[in-house]
Amino acid sequence: MRSSGILMHITSLPGPYGVGTMGKQAFAFVDFLKEAGQSMWQILPLTPTGYGDSPYQSCSTYAGNHYLIDLESLIEEGLLKKEEVEPIDWCWSDTKADFGRLYNNRLKVLRIAYSRFQGGNEFELFMEDNESWLPDFALFMALKSKYAGSPWYNWEEGLKMRRSDAMEAVREELADELRFYSFVQYLFHKQWSALRAYANKNGISIIGDVPIYVPLDSVEVWSNPEMFQLDETLTPKVIAGCPPDAFSADGQLWGNPIYDWEKMKGDGFQWWIKRLGAAGEWYDIVRMDHFRGLEAYWSVPYGAATAKTGHWVKGPDMAFVEAVKNGLPELKMIAEDLGFLTQEVLDLRDNSGFPGMKVLEFAFDSREPSEYLPHVYPRNSVVYTGTHDNMTMRQWFETADPEAKAYAIEYMGLTEAEGLVQGTIRTAMSSVSDMCIIQMPDWLNLGAHARMNFPGTLSDANWTWRAEKSMFSKDLAKKIYNLTRLYGRLAEEK
Repeated sequence: MRSSGILMHITSLPGPYGVGTMGKQAFAFVDFLKEAGQSMWQILPLTPTGYGDSPYQSCSTYAGNHYLIDLESLIEEGLLKKEEVEPIDWCWSDTKADFGRLYNNRLKVLRIAYSRFQGGNEFELFMEDNESWLPDFALFMALKSKYAGSPWYNWEEGLKMRRSDAMEAVREELADELRFYSFVQYLFHKQWSALRAYANKNGISIIGDVPIYVPLDSVEVWSNPEMFQLDETLTPKVIAGCPPDAFSADGQLWGNPIYDWEKMKGDGFQWWIKRLGAAGEWYDIVRMDHFRGLEAYWSVPYGAATAKTGHWVKGPDMAFVEAVKNGLPELKMIAEDLGFLTQEVLDLRDNSGFPGMKVLEFAFDSREPSEYLPHVYPRNSVVYTGTHDNMTMRQWFETADPEAKAYAIEYMGLTEAEGLVQGTIRTAMSSVSDMCIIQMPDWLNLGAHARMNFPGTLSDANWTWRAEKSMFSKDLAKKIYNLTRLYGRLAEEK
């Protein structure tokens, strides 16, 4: 069934207190999507941000990002007072998130809310329902606080190795801290459940990301070291990355520990079944990040200066896919099949039955394969103008090689009268791909300042773009609706 949606992370929503949240503006965006005839809202991972403020480097695969908790809702509930929140200098611009200030202030405010929290059956039931991950996460966060943010592998030996006597003692010592971090997660899950329910009620499905890897300094590695390729001191033997290519002479050194896939295969990938099952409870459709890493992954020796010294290692391939499909038969997935694609990767994607991604920005660049050109798309695919890791479409046209730009204009029949970006969106909407996702900055025809992320870099330009409330106008909704109707993607026609 043909459908379409918009890609924009919650942090990019407008609103007070420094970052987009799960509050009124999120509900208003759902209303905008509905008015625009859309049926999907794609977001980035909801888990806590990590190194470089990236939602793809999270300390937990189950916890929610406390920055997204709406403070106005807590004021309405009597857990906070306006005078405790409004004087704080949350950001230097309403159009950019300032994660440094959020890091310094958000938990302080939530501790005030916790001081007024009375508990109750709902909270106790939440902790009971999430006992498979919440106690470890709360302890991890409490210990991070105790050790001034130091990574778990630098903690005292008993805690690093999770010896029972050390763990029991610190749980008793930090009991109230554990309850506080459980409270924070209770708030997050309560607000997210309400927002997702509202979206679903209005015909909007949520597409959410699951990063393939987790960082070394995460509760997952600390609590399940046997699932990763670590030595006896819990130091990684190898780390993840991607090989040198036309975009990077050194490749990309991500630094994440790599799974012990043989160990995981031994119990039918239960670690992954639980992880993806939890994602399925958050999202209606799960986008599996770096899908090609399931066929083969780039393994780099730990301590290497660049990714050049890595090599390809065979991944779990169809055994993983079959285990997921058998264990989670109702889970809907999208394969993020971008990057270096071999025939083996394409075969894995096609045999899985998961739709792959077609990015128009890649279609006219000679460094990428031609399968990104719309005339070769299969119906079982998701077409994008670009993703959060790419330039905005306007930026692409402003910086593209003249030959690539000319090819794009000719192929898509673009004119200045229609607008180059608008014509590109039209091309995506008119393609045979069952699903079409357009970045919000492209609908707004924004330039480089609205790019969400530039992979392999660290700067305050990454992850920080925020929209202004005035951008979500009725005129824009009507414009999106009309194009969506023209190409048979209206939600109401499903």
